[in-house]
Amino acid sequence: MSEYGFGKDLTMDFDAAVSKVTEALVAEGFGVLTDIDVAATMKKKIGVEMPEYRILGACNPLLAHRAIRAEPSIGLLLPCNVVVRRLDIEKVRVEFMDPVAVMELVGRPEVGELAAEVRQRLERVMQAL
Repeated sequence: MSEYGFGKDLTMDFDAAVSKVTEALVAEGFGVLTDIDVAATMKKKIGVEMPEYRILGACNPLLAHRAIRAEPSIGLLLPCNVVVRRLDIEKVRVEFMDPVAVMELVGRPEVGELAAEVRQRLERVMQAL
């Protein structure tokens, strides 16, 4: 989809898609640390209407701990963002930040290996949707 993410389109209700993504993340050891309702924030702060759009900040504590031990400043690149956004009345797109692309910024082999493991888990989440 892009140089920094991957995803897929789903034919389902928006809230059902958010629930399904959250459940699939949990199955891969991730929790959702943050849930940003971008559409509601835009409406409240600047009066702009937009289709439903949520950013879920996903974190696998064991993998995050390994990453922080390897590179203490890596918190600047965490958590893994997952976007759920409405395309039309029947379709929702789910997009995952590509940890491999983002962690290349660190330039450390051990972080790159960890990023590959995180990507594999996120790809399994995507396949479960």
